Amino acid sequence: MIGIPKKTAVFARSSSPCRLLTRVDSADGEEPRERPLDFRLIRRLFEFTRSHRRLRGWLLLLVALRAVQLPALTWVVAAIIDGPVQRRDLKGVALGACGFALLMVFTQIVLHFRQRYALELGEAVVCDLRGRLFEHLQSMTMAWHHRNKVGRIISRVTSDVEDVRIGVQEVLYVSLVQLGQMIVAAICMLWYEPRLFLIVLGLAPVLWLVNHFFHRRLSATMRAMRRSYSRVVATLAESIMGIRVTQGFVRQDENARLFRELVESHSCYNTAVLRTHGLFLPLLDLNNQAFISALLLVGGYLVIDPSGHTSIGAMVSFFFMANMFFSPISVLGNQYHQALTAMAGAERVFALLDTPPEWSDPPGARKFCLRGRVEFLSVRFAYSPQRDVLRDISFAAEPGQTVALVGHTGSGKSTITSLIAKFYLPTSGRLLIDGCDIRQISSESLHRQMGLVPQQNFLFQGTVAENLRIGRPDATEAEIRETFERLDCVDLLEALPHGLDTMVGERGVSLSAGQRQLVCFARALLADPRILVLDEATSSIDSETERRVQSALSTLLAGRTSFVVAHRLSTIQNADLVLVLDRGRIVERGRHSDLVRGTGAYSSLYRRFADAA
Repeated sequence: MIGIPKKTAVFARSSSPCRLLTRVDSADGEEPRERPLDFRLIRRLFEFTRSHRRLRGWLLLLVALRAVQLPALTWVVAAIIDGPVQRRDLKGVALGACGFALLMVFTQIVLHFRQRYALELGEAVVCDLRGRLFEHLQSMTMAWHHRNKVGRIISRVTSDVEDVRIGVQEVLYVSLVQLGQMIVAAICMLWYEPRLFLIVLGLAPVLWLVNHFFHRRLSATMRAMRRSYSRVVATLAESIMGIRVTQGFVRQDENARLFRELVESHSCYNTAVLRTHGLFLPLLDLNNQAFISALLLVGGYLVIDPSGHTSIGAMVSFFFMANMFFSPISVLGNQYHQALTAMAGAERVFALLDTPPEWSDPPGARKFCLRGRVEFLSVRFAYSPQRDVLRDISFAAEPGQTVALVGHTGSGKSTITSLIAKFYLPTSGRLLIDGCDIRQISSESLHRQMGLVPQQNFLFQGTVAENLRIGRPDATEAEIRETFERLDCVDLLEALPHGLDTMVGERGVSLSAGQRQLVCFARALLADPRILVLDEATSSIDSETERRVQSALSTLLAGRTSFVVAHRLSTIQNADLVLVLDRGRIVERGRHSDLVRGTGAYSSLYRRFADAA
C-alpha cells in the first residue's frame, strides 16, 4: 500500500503554485552531513579513476591543451588585427588566417578526444562504482535489508550513481578547461594592460559573495529534492510489487491520490531548485556586463588620454581576452548547478558505502564439513531493543534428526530458522553447530552446506534449470531429473512447455504456486545440504501432491538435520522432536505421540489441525 511519510516538507499556499518553507525533514531516515561541494567527496570520486590512470593522464593533458588553445585562438585574432590588419599587410593577413585555421582544426581534434576520453572515464567510474555498491549490498545483514526500502536502495545504484557520472565526465573536466581558460586570459590581460586588469580583480569579491549566497541556498534545496525523489522511487517500487493487493482491495484511486501528493511534493522541491538556479545565472551575467561597462569607460579614457600610453590594438586585445575571461563564468554557473547534483548523489552513494555491516565473520572464522548437530543455549533475540522475539530458547538437534517448530503466528518459529541460517545473530546466549559457536563459523561455509525452502518461495528470472542450479552450479540434467524422481514429481517437468529450459518469468510468475514451491524444494535438495530448513515448505502444495512428497521425505531427510515449520500434520507426526512455541518461549517439547496425549498447548493445536483437516 502506498503511504505518505509521517515527516514531509512543509509548504505554504500562496499566489505561487508551491512555496518552499524552511523546514525539510527526511522521510527515509537519512540526513547527509557533508557539504555539497566538499573536497573530501571530490577526492574520493577521483580515487575511483586510479585504476584508469592512463586514460585519466591523457584526459588531463587534453584538458590543459584545451584550456590554452581557446585563449590562443583569441590571441591570434587580436594579433592579426593589431598587426597585419593595422599595417594593411594582405600577405600577413592571409598567413595569419591560415595559422588561425590550422590552430582551429587542432583545437577541434583536441575537443573531440577530450570529450571522448571524459565519457569513457565517466563510464568506467560508474561501472566500478555500481560493482562496488552491489558487492557492498550483498555483504549487508538481513536486518539492514529489512529496514531499508527497496526503492531507496535502487535509487542509490541508479539515479544517484548517474549524478556521480555527470560530476566525473562533465563537471570536473569542463570546469578545469574553463578555469584554465580564465587563468590564461588573466595572464594575457595583465600583459596587455595592468591598470585595466585591476578592475577585473575587483570582480572577485562580488562573485565570491554571489556564489557563497547561492551555494548555501542551492545546497538545502538540492538535498531536499534528492530525498523527495527517493521517496517517489521507493513508493513506486512498493506499489508495483503490491499491485495484487491494491487491485484486490480497490485501492487504485486512493493510491493514485497519495502518489500524486508525493509527486507534487517532489515537483515543489524541483521548482525551488530551478528558481534559485534561474536567479543565480542572470546575476552572474549582470555582474559581467557591469564590469564590461566599467572596462569600456576606463579603457576608453586611457586610449584617449595622450599620457595613457595605451594603444587601440592593446585595448582591442584586452577586450578580446576580457571576453575569454568572463564567458566561462556562465558556464561555470551551469557546472556549479550540476556539481551540486553530483555532490548530492555522491553524499548518498558514499554514505551507503561507508555503512558497515552490523556484523561480519571474524578473521579466523572456521570452515569445516558439518555433521549437523545444532544446539541452542539460553538464546534470546530481538529485532529491536523494545521487544524480545525469542526468550531463553534451549534445545539440541542431533545429526539426522527432524525438529518440527509449532506455534501461533508470531511465536518465533521462523526467527529460529533465521538464526540457524545465520541471517541474524543471537542477542544473548549461544547457538552452537557441531559444538562451535555460530559466530566463529564462516557464513559461506555454513550456507554452502545448508538448504533453505522459505515460506515465500522466490525464483530468479531465468529458466527452471538455472534456478535449480543456484545451490549447485555444476549439477547435470541427469542429477536434476533424479531429484525430481526422488520427489515423485517428474510429471512436473513433463508438464512444463520446454522442460528444464522453461522460463519462469519475474519472481516465477510463469509457474503455478505449487510448481514454484516444488522447484524451490528440489533446489534445496539438489544442493545435498547437511542442514535443511523447511519454512512451511508445503504451504503451496495441494494435498495430493503433498502425499507424493511425503513418501520421499524419509529418504531425502535421512542423514540431514532438518528444521520444519509446518501446519500440516503429516510432517509434524514424523518429527523426532516437536517444539511448541508461544510468545517467543518453548512451552512444550517432545515427540508427537507423547504430546498429543497430553492436555497442553500442542494437544489443543493438534485438535484444531485435525478439525481443519
